[in-house]
Amino acid sequence: MDHLSELKLTRRDVLKAGATSATAAVVPSLVAAKPPTVATAAPRVLTRVALTINGQRHHLEVDTRTSLLDVLRENLHLTGTKKGCDHGQCGACTIMLDGARINSCLTLAVMHEGATITTIEGLGTPDKLHPMQAAFIKHDGYPCGYCTPGQICSAVAVLEEIKQGIPSHVSGSLTTRPLLSAEEIRERMSGNICRCGAYSNILDAIIEVAGGPA
Repeated sequence: MDHLSELKLTRRDVLKAGATSATAAVVPSLVAAKPPTVATAAPRVLTRVALTINGQRHHLEVDTRTSLLDVLRENLHLTGTKKGCDHGQCGACTIMLDGARINSCLTLAVMHEGATITTIEGLGTPDKLHPMQAAFIKHDGYPCGYCTPGQICSAVAVLEEIKQGIPSHVSGSLTTRPLLSAEEIRERMSGNICRCGAYSNILDAIIEVAGGPA
């Protein structure tokens, strides 16, 4: 029985032994754990693109991930085109590309080699306004003005779409030339948001330029 007496342990001894064994089990796993991987940014890929903007030819070297909107504002400093939502939902960045209006935030500059672009700066100047710009001023269609460049570019393109007979969602027929109506204009301008709520003034301006009552 002497050997059994040698095995007697106090409660404190048991707790010490348990703590030691638990630490021994955890430490190896901590040592083996790898440090977190730090994500690194993808390297820039530059390419050249030629664009004719407001009648002037530009040869640019841009990151392939750069939007057309950012090229206009950041590379060429044409800040008339506004960045609103940057998700194609507000229309503030509307420009005309090869005659058709687009949201410039939703497309990459390198996708448009050789394209012809018109921004608000290319429509008119303070000394010689485009008729649509003058109409917006006359009808007070620009309360805060932030959406106005996109609204004006879109309005100019809308009248051209109707002139060309391109139908919209509210057109009565896909084969008959759409009427110049308030309903047609509202539908076609619905992608341009005005937080100030100047929609009725904007509509009046577009109707005046169109040359007829809605």
